[in-house]
Formats: sequence, C-alpha cells, structure tokens
Amino acid sequence: MQEPLADTRLADAGGGAGTIPGGGWASGIYRGSVSHRRTWPRRHHLHYRVWSLLVDLDELGALDRQLRLFSHNRFNLLSFHDADHGDGSDTPLAAQITRMLADAGAGYDGGAIRLWCMPRVLGHVFNPISVYFCHRSDGSLCALVHEVNNTFGQRHSYVIPVTGPVPADRVVRQQCDKHMHVSPFLDMDMRYDFRVSLPAEKLTVAIQARAPDQATPILSACFAGRRRALTDIGVLAAWTAQPLLTWKVVAAIHWEALRLLLKGVGFRRSPPPPLTPVSVVSPHKPSL
Repeated sequence: MQEPLADTRLADAGGGAGTIPGGGWASGIYRGSVSHRRTWPRRHHLHYRVWSLLVDLDELGALDRQLRLFSHNRFNLLSFHDADHGDGSDTPLAAQITRMLADAGAGYDGGAIRLWCMPRVLGHVFNPISVYFCHRSDGSLCALVHEVNNTFGQRHSYVIPVTGPVPADRVVRQQCDKHMHVSPFLDMDMRYDFRVSLPAEKLTVAIQARAPDQATPILSACFAGRRRALTDIGVLAAWTAQPLLTWKVVAAIHWEALRLLLKGVGFRRSPPPPLTPVSVVSPHKPSL
C-alpha cells in the first residue's frame, strides 16, 4: 500500500513551529528505524524498523473527529491517550506541560506543543522516550521536554529550556544528569546528551548516556524517520507494515536484555524512584 507523502516541510527555515499550507496537519507519522550501540563493558548493537507519531496537542480533537482509524482517549486501531503521558491522570496533557514550562521559567506563552511518541496500537503502548517540542506564540522554540519511561512502570520528565536561536543545522543539543533508573545494565551516575532535530520532512532523536568523567558514551541510541501524512490511508499503511509495533518494542527490550546477560554484562538492581517525577534543567551554557 502506498501512503501519501507529506507535501510540505513542517517547520519553517527559521526553526519556528511552522505551518502546513492548505489546511494540512502539523501532526504526522514518521516511519524509520531505531538503533542502539553500546561500547562498554561489552560491545552490543541493535537495529529495528519502527514508526511513530508527531502529535500537535491542539489538533487532537479535530483528528479524532475526521479520522476513522485514529482516536483521542478512546480505543481504535491507533489512538492517543493523555493518561499515557505526563502524570498519568485525566488532566489534559497540554495543561500539564504548560504547568511544567511555567515552573521552568521557559517563557512559554501559549504556542504549539507537539509531541513525538508512539501511539497506542489496538490499545497497547510503551514509550521508552517521548519528546515535546514547545513553541512560543511567535513560533520560536522555548523548551524541549524529554519524557522517559522504564519497564517498571515509572516515568520521569526532563524539562530543558532552549537558549539562543536555532542553528543552521536545525538540531537542538542539550544535556542533563540522569535522575531515573531505566536500564538494569546502566549505572545511575550518568549524563544524557540529547541531539534532536526540529520535525520537518525528516526527524532524528539521538541520545547518548555517558559517565560524568568520560567523553566517550557507553550507550548511543537514535531514531531517524521520514514524515508521512497522518490520514486513514497513512495509518493503515504504517500499521500494515508493522501491525504489532508496540508489542515489538517491549519484546525487543527483553530480548536485548537477555543478549546482554549472555554477554556477561552486569545486572544493576533497581533503586528507588526519584522523589519528584519532573526535573527542571537550567542550562549553564547555550543548549543549541
């Protein structure tokens, strides 16, 4: 099945939120792949084909009304549920993120909030990481929120304001200390390096985990995808290509964990969760 391609770039040349002429959605499907590369204490690599969504939170109501195969807060082939993100409550997700941005002093004034994530597929979802692109009303980027989940049912959000203009390569570079246990094969005393491209025809989300005193990352993970239109045809094409996407993600996590155990990588016990579910990161240097 040939799904429609997105006919315009999502973000403008200046790095703002951008629009799609002709009434098209800012929301879209990104089909691509995810790869992980570990360098220590054993080398390990994985590569899987996946797809994901970019959802403009202001478009969810209209998407729910106009698409037959996508729903907001109710069951469908693909669906997006506010409770799968943020604090897990029924509070509208946009209100939760707005509150986080206010607490961070990010200068948010009501612009577009767009979330890159995996949707529920036939009611099932697991998101290792989701990224919120938070824009001011003039379209400029004010913050990224990196929302991390682990397989123990815990979630932690890293709110990092953006300082300075978007560079020519349109890639946001940010750092923060790790605050929540994610993998039993990684220590807690680590730092994350994020490299996230602004969503357009292509989208890349890259993360490196490294020890504070080491320049070389222990783990590098990257999603790279190409935009497709969020239509019923686009939904059906993505689902047909990988109908068990979200189950595949969970199965792959456990399969790769078994491979690491067989390679002799040490297992760390899960520490208590962080005291608060949100970390506000104040950049000490430009984050772009």
